[in-house]
Amino acid sequence: MDPNSKLAGLARRMDRLYEYDREPVSPSKLQGGARFAGLFAGEHVAATEFVIGAFFVLHGVSARDLLLGLLIGNFFAVLSWAFICAPIAVHTRLTLYWYLRRIAGPGLTFFYNIANGFLYAILAGAMISVAASAAGLAFGVKTPALTDVLPASGGWVALTLSLGAAFTILAILGFEKLSRFAQVCSPWIFTIFIAGAVATLPKLGVRPNLDNLWDVLQTRVWNGVPSAGQEHFNLWHIMFFAWFANLAFHIALSDMALFRYAKSWKYGFYSAFGMYPGHMLAWLCSGIMVAGINREMNPGLMAFEAAGLAGVAAVVLAGWTTANPTFYRVGLALQTVTPNWPRWKITLAVGVMTSVVAAFPVVFTRLLDYVAIYGLILMPVGAIVLAEHWILPRVGVEPYQAEKYCRLFNWQAAVVWIGTLAVCAAMPLHLYFRWLPGYLIAVAGYTGLMWLTGRNTARQQEGG
Repeated sequence: MDPNSKLAGLARRMDRLYEYDREPVSPSKLQGGARFAGLFAGEHVAATEFVIGAFFVLHGVSARDLLLGLLIGNFFAVLSWAFICAPIAVHTRLTLYWYLRRIAGPGLTFFYNIANGFLYAILAGAMISVAASAAGLAFGVKTPALTDVLPASGGWVALTLSLGAAFTILAILGFEKLSRFAQVCSPWIFTIFIAGAVATLPKLGVRPNLDNLWDVLQTRVWNGVPSAGQEHFNLWHIMFFAWFANLAFHIALSDMALFRYAKSWKYGFYSAFGMYPGHMLAWLCSGIMVAGINREMNPGLMAFEAAGLAGVAAVVLAGWTTANPTFYRVGLALQTVTPNWPRWKITLAVGVMTSVVAAFPVVFTRLLDYVAIYGLILMPVGAIVLAEHWILPRVGVEPYQAEKYCRLFNWQAAVVWIGTLAVCAAMPLHLYFRWLPGYLIAVAGYTGLMWLTGRNTARQQEGG
């Protein structure tokens, strides 16, 4: 490439978009609480909420079970950010992906970050797909049905690729641009969610004085009767889903990438701006909207029938505000795999891959199970980091032995990760309930294994 060309000049400017990828965040770059409130509100009032809330209706949950499950499950999610993820992030000022090298060694971290990036890329693809389902209505593009696996049309493919390109560009710009974009968009998106639900209520038979509101919600929306082919959900399914919907972010510690910029670990409580106005209220609103179109799983149609073109725009922007931080996390995860590449190049490559994945509607029509699986896969590593950071020093085991003794692999971490997943796969429990006992097994297993083997190893190394 000609070093004087415009393309080379653009590349040099992109290289200057440094995000403290490999070292602690500088104190001068720490952000105030408002940034985190806006970022959480924007990321969790998302395009995927149109799908998740609608699926609760299709799975036949009752109105009472839904409300109680969402209140309790989202409360536990906020506590997970505040007491598990944020304190470690503030203490280290590192991303999980770089901090993990000290614990697991570069070899195991390589495999983890590949898995992490791949799983997050699929999630971002689902967000693009949902946004495209709305944009398709505006442009007359045929959108997929709930049972579709392959792309519905050439226009659908072109639309998902175009949206993916737009989402990727903002993710490249970094944390500050992401938080500003979310702060601007999230209040409007949130308003459209509410307006769409309110506009749908009369179609379901709710009278102007709302005296029959609860009866309609129990009989026309969350009536306890699943749609054909859908499993029946109860309070426990909803509570655990609300808790683990972002398991990879809080329990599995991926949001260290965000909280390393926080001035205090208490900023973890700002996740409530995402869990309650975002998840809880948005899931309720989308459930009402899908009931208004006779339980047809079509996020774009739901929004259009409820709020017209404003609803379509809300779905597109909701996908954008959610996919952007996900792209950002993927870029940071793969930074440790390709250390000679700047983050923007990695994010660009991931954006291209994810945009292609987004063309396949299966990534959002199977969203609930996918959310459970990807969180479960990453969960044991979060348990290992928690044990290494807080527990090992308190039980007399030297932490960071992989870094100190220049080990490629922390074999204890590998055994616990693989072993935990094997145990979880064998559990005679619903998929949604397996992560919590698995997490406790991983914390106890890693602590015990390091206590049995790590102390002797450290003594041998020190003794020559």
